[in-house]
Amino acid sequence: MSDDTTAPIPAAPVADPMATPDAAAGIRAILDGWGKLLAPIAAAGRDRVDPKDKRFAGPEWDHPIFDLVRQGYGIMSDAMMSMVDTVPGLDPAQKSRMAFAMRTLVEAMSPANSPITNPVALNKALDTKGASLATGFQNLLTDFQRGQVTHTSPTAFEVGVNIATTPGKVVYETPLFQLIQYTPTTPIVGKTPVVIFPPWINRFYILDLSPQKSFIRWAVAEGLTIFMVSWKSADASMKDVIWDDYVNAQIEAIDTIRNALDVESVHAIGYCVAGTTLAATLAVMTARGDADKVKSATFFTAQVDFSQAGELLNFVDDANIAMIEKLSKDGFLDGRYLAMTFNLLRGRDLIWNNVVSNYLLGQDYPAFDLLHWNGDTTNLPSKWHKSYLIDLYRDNRLVKPGSLSIGGTPIDLAVVKTPAYVQAGREDHIAPLASVWKLTEHFSGPLRFVLAGSGHIAGVVNPPEAKKYQYWINENPVDSLDDFIAGATETKGSWWPDWVSWIRGFGPDDVVASDTRIPGEGKLAAIEDAPGRYVRTR
Repeated sequence: MSDDTTAPIPAAPVADPMATPDAAAGIRAILDGWGKLLAPIAAAGRDRVDPKDKRFAGPEWDHPIFDLVRQGYGIMSDAMMSMVDTVPGLDPAQKSRMAFAMRTLVEAMSPANSPITNPVALNKALDTKGASLATGFQNLLTDFQRGQVTHTSPTAFEVGVNIATTPGKVVYETPLFQLIQYTPTTPIVGKTPVVIFPPWINRFYILDLSPQKSFIRWAVAEGLTIFMVSWKSADASMKDVIWDDYVNAQIEAIDTIRNALDVESVHAIGYCVAGTTLAATLAVMTARGDADKVKSATFFTAQVDFSQAGELLNFVDDANIAMIEKLSKDGFLDGRYLAMTFNLLRGRDLIWNNVVSNYLLGQDYPAFDLLHWNGDTTNLPSKWHKSYLIDLYRDNRLVKPGSLSIGGTPIDLAVVKTPAYVQAGREDHIAPLASVWKLTEHFSGPLRFVLAGSGHIAGVVNPPEAKKYQYWINENPVDSLDDFIAGATETKGSWWPDWVSWIRGFGPDDVVASDTRIPGEGKLAAIEDAPGRYVRTR
């Protein structure tokens, strides 16, 4: 674009804005008039514009007025962020919290977030005679009433109808969880069943989204007998629930499956915080002589050593913990508060991008199953949540042998010899790669580490048919994450086939998919159809 170009704000059809009754044309004529004067100044600073910043990527931002606005914002942002480095006397934790707070403030101040300084929003408001802003204001009021930002169409998805639809039955139930057994789709299945422990800070159906994205459906089609734990969203009746209860629930689920199918062991999967808990469960079971009940353990983006846990460490100071206590007067923490915390970690994408599209542009909400899941929050028992933040994130006690115990059994991760498959996401902002890697430094059994492309969700939910991303494996013994990366081999696509090959490597034993392998036809009677009541509890 040449220095004197003022497009793509359309030029007014007349030179004098007051000579036309069209207010939109008049405003555009005024902008273009000032734009011609400011074009040389804007062109001189064009090298300050970050071409990768999607907030200002539209051609409307090349108009000299708005080009200067984004340039000025960039200068101000850099100055504000650099101020953090000049504050004396900060320890690393304080500096990290200040940098996070400053970044959050800077993102909120973006000119893209205002209908006056966002040319895309301004153009649409002019074209629609303000209808886009009226729609956006209604969206804003609706979100205030909901208490959270809406990311996707509220009517596009329904659990059990077009998401979480893999056929199965709830076959066991406690006040804390339901156990779902899925219906086999192959005549022969592997003898050792798989039990999946999803994080209770979200709904389990992240692993059972649309049929094309469902890890559960895919694993069943691979000939595995799959059980899923569906945790109950906390209410006042769960005010005394602590971490011991979740560890005991994992043990109870494992024993229930073993007894129901008459098998010696299971393959266990733990995702995120449920993976952290699975590590503790394995240590407890090993200490009690029950290690053989779990043939293998798989960890999806799970941490046990929180010394490098990333930006979530900014939320475990005394002030934040005190605030959580105030928000948990009924014995549980409303999941919307935790959702906001996670959204802040990616504020541009999960907050401000929606402010622009939902409120400034008044756009229709997309039908995106993953975003629907992201907004389907669960409540947390406040007593457990507080101890989780203090004992694990703040004090890092899980990797200190004997510092924590479950039911009187001290936890020592070093005793765990269960074969483990550890998956990490290269761009994970919730469980950072360096933090997940540390799990390899604490177990003493055989271990396979897999680095997946993308982050905390897309790095896990990556079906082979999508042919997206990649993963890295290093078959050689390594002493550090840097060594792993340096010698790793990249494979295009999903890591799921690598995982199922690893699972099959534990034995070729197969059984006919009948009797106890059919949900409700064995020792465990069917309670209700999958996905069950607990996943629908709000």
